[in-house]
Amino acid sequence: MTTQAAAEHRFSFLRIAIALQTLTIFLQAVSAGLLLTASYGETLHSVGARVMYGASMLYVLAAVLAWKPGGGPARPVRHATGFLVLASVQVVLGIAHVPSVHLPLGVLMFGLSLVALVKR
Repeated sequence: MTTQAAAEHRFSFLRIAIALQTLTIFLQAVSAGLLLTASYGETLHSVGARVMYGASMLYVLAAVLAWKPGGGPARPVRHATGFLVLASVQVVLGIAHVPSVHLPLGVLMFGLSLVALVKR
């Protein structure tokens, strides 16, 4: 019984991590709009990128904790790792100022994160 409760707790931590990642990606879209209209938009978007990347790393940690000790499926670990790769590409594209790929990738990441949240 204790193992099942611990596994459920880890899965709830996984859901929270996915929700946090989804929220930070959404806030990046908001700060991208501010980037175009406000003087502080660039700073906000830059800070948001770091927070979003941290949320992606937290998602990987939560997925590993739900999988390894709890005996859960390995699929969330692969998904979380894929998101971390996408986040890395997104950061590189943002630094390189390639909006033609950076913006659609951000939309894709938000959609995929939302799907992961709903499925969890």
